Amino acid sequence: MTTHQYDVAVVGAGTSGCYAAATVADAGYDVVVVERKDAEEAGHIACGDALKGASDFPEAIPKSQLEPAFTNTDVDHGRFEIPQEDTVLEIPVPGELAVIDRWEYGRCLIEGADEAGAEFHYDTVVQDVLQDDTGEVTGFEAIRKGDPVTYEADIVIDGAGALSLLQDKADFEDATFDTNVRYSQFCSAYREVVEVEDPVVWDDALVFKPTDRAAGYLWYFPRTDTEINVGLGFQMNEEPMELVDDLKADLENRAEFEGAKVKDKLGAALPTRRPYDSAVAPGYMAVGDAAAHVNPTTGGGIAGAAYAGQYAAEQAIEAIEDDRTDDESVLWEYNVNVMDHFGARYAALDVYNIFVTAQEVDDLMGLLASLPATNLAEALYSGSTNVGLGLKLKTAIESFGHWGLIYDLYRTKSLADRLLSHYEDYPDDPSGFAAWKRERDAIMDDIYETTGAEPKY
Repeated sequence: MTTHQYDVAVVGAGTSGCYAAATVADAGYDVVVVERKDAEEAGHIACGDALKGASDFPEAIPKSQLEPAFTNTDVDHGRFEIPQEDTVLEIPVPGELAVIDRWEYGRCLIEGADEAGAEFHYDTVVQDVLQDDTGEVTGFEAIRKGDPVTYEADIVIDGAGALSLLQDKADFEDATFDTNVRYSQFCSAYREVVEVEDPVVWDDALVFKPTDRAAGYLWYFPRTDTEINVGLGFQMNEEPMELVDDLKADLENRAEFEGAKVKDKLGAALPTRRPYDSAVAPGYMAVGDAAAHVNPTTGGGIAGAAYAGQYAAEQAIEAIEDDRTDDESVLWEYNVNVMDHFGARYAALDVYNIFVTAQEVDDLMGLLASLPATNLAEALYSGSTNVGLGLKLKTAIESFGHWGLIYDLYRTKSLADRLLSHYEDYPDDPSGFAAWKRERDAIMDDIYETTGAEPKY
């Protein structure tokens, strides 16, 4: 069996994996990225193609290197179609938006990491994780182009995506690494890229539409005014949806898609849950989808994944230089940086996901149609929003018939703010982790009681 040795081994050539590899390589360390797809297919990932935070990427692979994949930079708002209320909401989205060609974006990422000095091994499928007697991850076994191969590394960075095989194979019993992970915390999604005959009138908007059940939505994101990423997803704690058939049925009822041609189709699972409480273990860190670094209300995760990759690489470098790769406390700063940058916000947003699962879709759509667009945007992307007395009175009038639901929403908002504040006090080292989790779980109990939702964790 062939054995390869590296300072850092990264599994998965996605956003977080490529940024991690580029950061490590820039620092002068040996790093390999193993990718299950072949060189031509690498970077081809099921994605909605919408990118929030399009102006902000780590320097290891700068935005300028990714811009060839930006196909529509004129999108500036969300368009929420609510057929139950016969209305459309135009909702501002804070920050810079873009729609991208995800495959081309994937190629740009790989090129950037390659130019930084990372090595890529394609056609490589991980089979098992290697750990020593203390539990430290020391590498993994894989099949590369049909042959068994072993990778030994001081640090393994898991960018293998949602429901990563590495996490199934590793023993984290004595680590802080979050193992409270279930299928019900994930979403199943399907998307097609279609070409329409005439330009769509909403080429400056990200279009969202509810599915027949509350825990899911359809999307229509314009790569250009005639090339549209269309898809839908549903929470895995719901009864399964026939994703392809449901999407096809909606497309057939939209005049702008008459005669449309399908150019690409893919499905995937993605996390719609809070970020992992801890994504580190001795010799090991998880990044991107593999650590639930995704906005749980929208499914967007590109910008967060890029920074997660950088933060993990920085801690890997520090641990290697200190010869302490077996020490979680050295890797812990990675957790802190993630929570400080976006993790706390995503955890608060998950509260609204929990709220939605306990409601009827018609009630939710009626309430949604009555809420001010600016505050909806704040809630969707920041995890909180300011609601003054005047706004409460105005909303109360316009939401007549939904007062019970809106009262529950305000109570839920208060709990989301409380949870956000708690995450902003994420412990600086593992010694405070157990107490922090106990208090967080007490807040979650109040959230379940208020929303009436089934416990998610």
